[in-house]
Amino acid sequence: MTVTSNHQTDPPRHRSGGAAHGARGAPRDRGRRRARRRGRGIRTTLLVGLAVLVLAAGGAGWLYLRLDGDISTFDSGGLSDNRPDAAASKGENVLVIGSDTRTGGNHALGGGDKDDVGRSDTAFLLHVYADHRHAIAVSIPRDTLVTIPPCKLPDGTWTKAQPHTMFNAAYSVGQTPAGNPACTQNTVERLTGLRVDHTVVVDFEGFAELTDVVGGVKVCLPQKVYENDLDPHLTARGKLLFREGEQTVSGRKALDYVRIRHGIGDGSDIGRIKRQQAFVASLLTEIKSKGLTPTRLLPLAEAATKSLTVDPGLGTAGKLISFAMSLKDIDLHNTKFVTLPWRYDGSRVAIVQPDADALFAALRSDRTIDGQNATGKRNKAAGSAASPSPAPVSGEGVDVAVYNGTTVPGLAARAAAMLTEDGFTVTGTATAADQDRPTTLVEFGPGQEDRAEAVARAFPGAELRSVTGAGISVVLGQAYADGPAAGGSASPAPTAVPSEVADGARSADDNPCTNLTYG
Repeated sequence: MTVTSNHQTDPPRHRSGGAAHGARGAPRDRGRRRARRRGRGIRTTLLVGLAVLVLAAGGAGWLYLRLDGDISTFDSGGLSDNRPDAAASKGENVLVIGSDTRTGGNHALGGGDKDDVGRSDTAFLLHVYADHRHAIAVSIPRDTLVTIPPCKLPDGTWTKAQPHTMFNAAYSVGQTPAGNPACTQNTVERLTGLRVDHTVVVDFEGFAELTDVVGGVKVCLPQKVYENDLDPHLTARGKLLFREGEQTVSGRKALDYVRIRHGIGDGSDIGRIKRQQAFVASLLTEIKSKGLTPTRLLPLAEAATKSLTVDPGLGTAGKLISFAMSLKDIDLHNTKFVTLPWRYDGSRVAIVQPDADALFAALRSDRTIDGQNATGKRNKAAGSAASPSPAPVSGEGVDVAVYNGTTVPGLAARAAAMLTEDGFTVTGTATAADQDRPTTLVEFGPGQEDRAEAVARAFPGAELRSVTGAGISVVLGQAYADGPAAGGSASPAPTAVPSEVADGARSADDNPCTNLTYG
């Protein structure tokens, strides 16, 4: 995989004067107001767009070229050809990956072997609703057992699908120090049925510098934390890292905070995810509350761009500005953090169904965590959760059994007729054991990956799942029943986020000392 950047290790020198010059009076006030509003969006990507926007308004248009040289992009040629339909959701989806790669200055901050392969430490999918006033970040535990779809290797070949594999293994496919963001994006799209519009990778070194620039972030701990809580291999307790209660952290200490696992709560990765969600929420609150001046925004913009690897769609300062502008009206209270529905499967994490399907169905239909319609003006038929009509698919040589996973009578027969028209051979229809599926599921046995993907293309948003049995089957969900392909109409009340997920949500404006159990 190719990563391009003009400044991988050497930060650009600060120029004196230019950022603040000519930014007095009303224009400067307007710049400050714009800066405050930018604090309502997402994590690092928004910070970059915010910085560039305000600096440009202050007469520093030259910064476009300066920041462009620091933005790294990954090879989009590694993205799958079988992606979810972009029209299946009116909102936007941004995948944020926290990388613990040991290259460059990250080795000193993260420990480990500097020649090791790139690894993902944390990941969440941010769904920006179509009304651009709400957003939700769904954390994906790194030990979650998923199917990693075919991914591109550095030599140009593609791997085979890897069922029942830990989620974070996707980032290491290819075994390169830079990691494989495209493979992680492919995996998230397969898991969620949502098309990922942008992917952003944030590394240790850049993250530490960002927290320094904003002046630190407020966190809260339920107990004292010592060195051996961060590294359980130490035989002695070590020095005190964090006192109990609320405090401000930055730089290396901020990294230590988000990486602690064994010293707080039940010591699980799930607990650490909750702490990371609280940290990001507090970071957003800090940015909004202080209001950043052009002088402070220049180092923020430089730190942010140096910490990022992005898809080509965000690969220039101009593209980042455009994306940031689209997020300006999202309020902190309407920015929510949740975790993919999960349960333990031995020492790993399994996905809980049908809760996960219901969560992603709600996002596809732009329903907020409390069930509100957030489709906004972009949806011409407000409130519609109907899936688009599937594009023509060639099913020649593919056998498939069809099961009705809903209570809608005759649905399997309608789907079977559609598949037959597309050239599939339908081996039978029946009622599924589970009749409350929100979305469609395509199951396939060993060696059936490619044929199953052809079936899935006939049902936009369908989930693929590897099973031990032979053959291919499709279990129809309510989203298909409500869509025009099945002759249905939009459901008047699309599936909301499951209560078990909603009850554990955190808002970006929550007090940092709220919910300190951490697992």
